[in-house]
Amino acid sequence: MSFELDIDADRWRRGVRAVVESTPGIVPVIKGNGYGLGRDLLAAEAKELGLDVIAVGTYAEVPGALAAFGGDVMVLTPWRPFFTDVIHDERVIHTVGRVDDIAALASGPDPTARVLVEGETSMARHGLDRHELAAAVAALGDLRVEGFAIHLPMAGGNLREAENWAAALEASQVETTTFYASHLTPAEVTILRERRPQLDIRPRIGTSLWLGDLGALSVRATVLDSHLVARGERVGYRQRPMPRDGYLLIVAGGTSNGIALEAPKASAGVVQRGKSLAKGGLEAAGFSLSPYTIDGKQRWFAEPPHMQASMIFLPSTAQAPQVGDRVDVAVRFTTATFDAINVA
Repeated sequence: MSFELDIDADRWRRGVRAVVESTPGIVPVIKGNGYGLGRDLLAAEAKELGLDVIAVGTYAEVPGALAAFGGDVMVLTPWRPFFTDVIHDERVIHTVGRVDDIAALASGPDPTARVLVEGETSMARHGLDRHELAAAVAALGDLRVEGFAIHLPMAGGNLREAENWAAALEASQVETTTFYASHLTPAEVTILRERRPQLDIRPRIGTSLWLGDLGALSVRATVLDSHLVARGERVGYRQRPMPRDGYLLIVAGGTSNGIALEAPKASAGVVQRGKSLAKGGLEAAGFSLSPYTIDGKQRWFAEPPHMQASMIFLPSTAQAPQVGDRVDVAVRFTTATFDAINVA
């Protein structure tokens, strides 16, 4: 238990409840590692909130969700006939986004399964084209349609696309008035409800629900070892020279926890691209800023993190922690995987 997340339970729950109370029809998304908080913990919280349905990412996440949550479990990944881990349960709602898949599910071992029909948005990831809705309805057979779903981009400005799909649903023969949407802002949800009062708009929300108040969370890592190093001394797997005299700290948390693993970011604009190039140049030279704060400053990796630990360079002018001390980790890494999650 050396890379840990501490949660101020009262403050965190106040924030979660505020989002739920201000978002009628909310469907909590609980997937992956549970936004760093753990899927079982979040499912239990959703149960305490009295919510009727949660959304998980994959079928592998369904058994745990069914055990921890008393309501329905919606699977965001569309059903495929070649999946081997599909759970057939009355509380499971499958997503379907291909006509062939709808026909295969309707003729399979669970012909009355509950399904969401998904439309393909500008995400261009999964879903039916508008022109396929009639064929999808014809293929449904005895499948029970629980709603229609769209998964929108995170770039914002999604209202028009959501409206277009709402209109397409109403003009189709898909027999549902329940409309699930991911990545609409609260203002967009309000406007969509005003313009489409005959639809039951249900926003699916993950990050802004569970991580809406980062001040309720703190991440701490234990110093596992400490070494004096001299300028030019080579250390680590890659034998990089130290830039000056100081300390080499071995701190809990590495790539297996999610440290320094980050999705590529699109750089929009000349200034942002310039910053990315400058940062890339520093990282290529071995100067990569870590999420660890020691003696009041965010410190540099001595080399890329290992699986369970990170090597941090600390200049001799700084106050070095002792082995066994805990140091702060940037809160934006709360989606990491932790050795322990302490709720107090």
